[in-house]
Amino acid sequence: MHDPSLRQLRTFLLVVETGGVTTAAQALGLTQPAASQQLRELERIMGVRLLERVAGRAVPTAAGRALVEPARRAQAAVEDARAVAAAHRLGEVGRVRLGTGATACIHLLPPVLAELNARMPGLEVIIATGNTPDILRRVEEGDLDAALVTLPAALARSLTTTRIATDALVALLPDSMAPPERLALTAADFDGLPLILYEAGANTRAIIDAWFHRAGVVPRPIIELGSVEAIKVLVAGRRGCSVLPWLALGGHVAGAVVRPLRPALARQLAVVVRKEKVVDRGLGRLLGALKIAGSQSSSVNNG
Repeated sequence: MHDPSLRQLRTFLLVVETGGVTTAAQALGLTQPAASQQLRELERIMGVRLLERVAGRAVPTAAGRALVEPARRAQAAVEDARAVAAAHRLGEVGRVRLGTGATACIHLLPPVLAELNARMPGLEVIIATGNTPDILRRVEEGDLDAALVTLPAALARSLTTTRIATDALVALLPDSMAPPERLALTAADFDGLPLILYEAGANTRAIIDAWFHRAGVVPRPIIELGSVEAIKVLVAGRRGCSVLPWLALGGHVAGAVVRPLRPALARQLAVVVRKEKVVDRGLGRLLGALKIAGSQSSSVNNG
């Protein structure tokens, strides 16, 4: 059995409201035979008479009266669907799911989200945090719309990247452990110092380990943590020193000093999306805001 169409239900409701097929047909821009055909087809689908003639008017039967409210709800549901689609088409509302690391979430995203809220209040941005491999997998599977990650990263063929920022890596040391004679620190300068690093498995940790290895030094951290904020607290509390992204410092860290590294070290931040992803207005605005924020962050790093 076929389902009744919205056009058939609309014709039925208008006939009930006006009391005449001809009047309803004119309001709908149909011929009277076309409207009558729709009504006959609706009755055939429903398997019951819906209209009858009383004193020259078309009035609903008992079954027709019972159908009026469901038909109105169906029409209202379609109108709601059109309104929702129109709001998305006009860019008034939207929903974006972004994956990123905790550092970017704390230090890079707040101004981005504030700007988006001012420009597009109806945009809902959902943030998921995690390590780069997990985030990329979720983008590939369509669970996330985009990701802000650290390069280099193993990318599936279905993904594409856009670099948005260069984030310098620097040494963070307690005041009491900072060598006074040199501004920049080499890997050898960490020898004998208690080292606190981000947990293994993250891209940033891999970049740091590679910097030590190129100098022939094997880093042996006394503490490994998944929270950069916790590492900053421990360094300020004189528990050890660390190598952290400049972006994660967020300015001055009380009780600690920041020193550049020699040779200089940096990580690349990039936005990743699926190549076939439909970039609607909300996602487009988010990607644009991330590029601007990344450019500003790189300028601060270079400064």
